[in-house]
Amino acid sequence: MKSVNAPIMKKDAMALVTGKPVYTDDIAPKDCLVCKILRSPHAHAVIEEINTDIAMKVPGIECILTYEDVPDKRFTMAGQTYPEPSPYDRLILDRRVRFVGDAVAIVAGKTEEAVEKALKLIKVKYEVLEAVLDFHQAKDAKILVHPEENWKALCDVDADNKRNLCATGSEQNGDVDKILEDCDYVVEGTYHTQANQQAMMETFRTYTYMDTYGRLNVVSSTQITFHVRRILANALDIPKSQIRVIKPRIGGGFGAKQTVITEVYPAIVTMKTGKPAKIVYTREESQIASSPRHEMEVTVRVGANKEGKIRAIDVYTLSNTGAFGEHGPTTVGLSGHKSIPMYGQAEAFRFAYDVVYTNKMSSGAYRGYGATQGIFAVESAVNELAAKMQMDPVELRLKNIVREGDVMPAYYGETANSCALDRCLLRAKEMIDWEKKYPARDMGNGKVRGVGVAMAMQGSSISKVDHASVSIKVNDDGFYSLMIGASDMGTGCDTILAQMAADCMDCSADDFIVHGVDTDISPYDSGSYASSTTYLTGMAVVKACDSLREKILAQGAKYLECDVEEVDFDGQKVFMRSKDVSISLKEIGNRVMTNNEEALVAAGAHSSPVSPPPFMVGMAEVEVDKETGKVELIDYAAVVDCGTVVNPNLARIQTEGGIAQGIGMALYENVVYNEKGQCLSNSFMQYKIPSRMDVGDIRVEFESSYEPTGPFGAKSIGEVVINTPSPAIAHAVYNATGVQIKELPITSEKVYMGMQNNEN
Repeated sequence: MKSVNAPIMKKDAMALVTGKPVYTDDIAPKDCLVCKILRSPHAHAVIEEINTDIAMKVPGIECILTYEDVPDKRFTMAGQTYPEPSPYDRLILDRRVRFVGDAVAIVAGKTEEAVEKALKLIKVKYEVLEAVLDFHQAKDAKILVHPEENWKALCDVDADNKRNLCATGSEQNGDVDKILEDCDYVVEGTYHTQANQQAMMETFRTYTYMDTYGRLNVVSSTQITFHVRRILANALDIPKSQIRVIKPRIGGGFGAKQTVITEVYPAIVTMKTGKPAKIVYTREESQIASSPRHEMEVTVRVGANKEGKIRAIDVYTLSNTGAFGEHGPTTVGLSGHKSIPMYGQAEAFRFAYDVVYTNKMSSGAYRGYGATQGIFAVESAVNELAAKMQMDPVELRLKNIVREGDVMPAYYGETANSCALDRCLLRAKEMIDWEKKYPARDMGNGKVRGVGVAMAMQGSSISKVDHASVSIKVNDDGFYSLMIGASDMGTGCDTILAQMAADCMDCSADDFIVHGVDTDISPYDSGSYASSTTYLTGMAVVKACDSLREKILAQGAKYLECDVEEVDFDGQKVFMRSKDVSISLKEIGNRVMTNNEEALVAAGAHSSPVSPPPFMVGMAEVEVDKETGKVELIDYAAVVDCGTVVNPNLARIQTEGGIAQGIGMALYENVVYNEKGQCLSNSFMQYKIPSRMDVGDIRVEFESSYEPTGPFGAKSIGEVVINTPSPAIAHAVYNATGVQIKELPITSEKVYMGMQNNEN
């Protein structure tokens, strides 16, 4: 391999660092109508009257749309493969508003100033209804978030809008209760993770226009280009054939842009007016009307015998999907399916969950996608178990972890064909100097340092669901065009796929021009989510390259006037093995342009029956000021098993970035509401995200395994990297102070009050 496992620079690196106009708003036409949303001031209300007459008189206003002007057809904004597990519970605009910030009207005008003025002149009379704000009280409450009769669920997730249930379910293997009764040690705890914002640099934005042929064209910062087409077709009640979706460069997504947050609004304006339209969310809108991580409360019971064998794990998750069900039924599954299987020696497990509607901002996808919440709970419980048993938590894990070749009943019965979790544990232990630092050291001057550990696993695409396809063609002069449907959102998938193709074709990654994503041109891809691109689209690349090599060999043999069995291809030329005769790829590329009936184009598609998990171990060292409770992260050592590392630079950046986000979740980030359901975390002044100065020293290494079902032995890395900081830091704080924090974020106040309670 020359390109795979090489630190090749991203294909778009220079354009991005030199500030080229590559993002959605950079390329939007200057004469676009500006769209903005009038938002509900109430958590739950019905619109009785809405008067737009005065607002329409503002010079420059093109149109104002209300619930009376849009299709009465329910859809979901979740970017998922059809049929979507998320219920069809939205309208573009609805007479019933379900959270503070919900859309009431769309205003479109020639200038932002005109639109802002018009927004203030719209008169709305509401019937204010009682709201469901506490997710503990939502299930079977008298107040219904979705009482409408045209609500529907396409998949059997046991959703019931008349019970405020977006999804519910349970599964088990073995008699959990009986085994727990027989365990020598049992711990039980309830762990609460708040909603978190993705806080990507580029906020949500979209522009739309009608092309020459009367088709709706949508240019959007999205991770799910093909899903956007279907969602808009449903929402607008028009055929998919009338919609084209294009993705430019994306300034970060992290799962937020797996939901169609903005696309429907300029799209309906363009459909109504025939004019180009755009919407660019402010940071405040991105904080109050977007798709944050699901708030979850996870109750865990773990039991072990005297020897330290974990015998049973019991997990129940209560998830708050908010006002709408985007990703609610699917995120909750990962809270159990990606936490329980790490302890592969357990005799029994049970996993149950409820996902409830409330009158808060709708939640959605965020890196880790439910695994983050579940792993915080299960890993914290295992650390509590180790403390109760007076056993080193690293040793407890080594006794119980899943190992290569093990069947994982809690992970759909899949076999861990590639697993270096044991090596990750041992290497992280060395990196942090665990033997010397565990559990804590008194630093004098009122400061104490503690260390903590956590493991994580994720997946690689959605097994038996996700689909990826690519096409590759040879151009004149012999360079290649690689057409992909996967959405690069800054992760570098364009580069990684080119690296794989380069090794398949025995050439340089620079020989590939990568094109993505345009629904009219690109081959279908489910999208960039579920850690799918490297693993799934990568295999599609390998298949396409294999097919293209055969076509190049056949064409070369034709020109050399010999049988195809007599020739080979070295990336530069087709040559006869028995004679010093060859023809260059450049010449082939030029000659096929004339007097030829065989196109040098190949396509490849891939779907996987399995989703091989990447694994990770994170170890944190914190320093706690015992007088104030302030927690400072000193060191973070991470070791990742993502199979074959395709691009070490990009893998390291992914890991460091994911850990930084996880640190934010652990120590700083908190979506806060007041008693009326208004989100108070509406700016970066109120919603704290860590800077580079706040994340300490992050050190990353890789322990490679080889995944036989992945391209070049690769698995995913995008999501697993966010999952260890919360439990590892919580464990380090416990070892330093004796305070077990079970509700994120871990603030100075919680630590200080915990220490005070321990003393009393």
